[in-house]
Amino acid sequence: MSDHQISLQYNTQRGKMVIPEYGRNVQNMINFACTIEDREERNKIAKAIISVMGQLNPHLRDVTDYNHKLWAHLFIMSEFQLDVDSPYPKPSPESLSEKPKQVEYPSNNIKFGHYGKTVEKLIEAAQKYEEGDEKSYLVGRIANLMKRSNLQWNSDSVKDETILNDLKTMSQGTLKVKPDFIFESASDLLKKNTKRVFKGKHKNKGRHFKKRN
Repeated sequence: MSDHQISLQYNTQRGKMVIPEYGRNVQNMINFACTIEDREERNKIAKAIISVMGQLNPHLRDVTDYNHKLWAHLFIMSEFQLDVDSPYPKPSPESLSEKPKQVEYPSNNIKFGHYGKTVEKLIEAAQKYEEGDEKSYLVGRIANLMKRSNLQWNSDSVKDETILNDLKTMSQGTLKVKPDFIFESASDLLKKNTKRVFKGKHKNKGRHFKKRN
């Protein structure tokens, strides 16, 4: 074999890359920095490496705490062996193995999710009204809104009794329609929804809510 023959190295024969996205050259620079005995020189090299890491991954600039993330990656890629002065707290190996905090789901009753937050807020508002015509009118509007929402998600028809039961449950039994209340028909409610969708395609010149006489 010729003395000038180039020796090839496969990736499996090379050192491990902790974060492959930065490439082998950056990993090699970090490995080299760990061998520098002079602390001041190590700090200079670490800052130079951070600059290179930022140039190789410009998309990280859109991430919150951009520089903090770069320094954290630097320590992680050194397997926490690099001893330099960082402007941020040095992460620990234990922090990588920590389980993410459990995300709490909203406390809303999923059973009535199809009615949406608007209906929930209207029910809360109606509960604060004193008994009278104004409250009765608002409760009737809420009931029709619930029926329309139900029609959108379920089918072309829905039992009025179902809406009244849902209203009772969602308001903890505090709201009910007047004895002579009559729901709008399914066809009329669906027509109103169609008109809203059609108008939404044009310029929105403002919406004004007017109470029926």
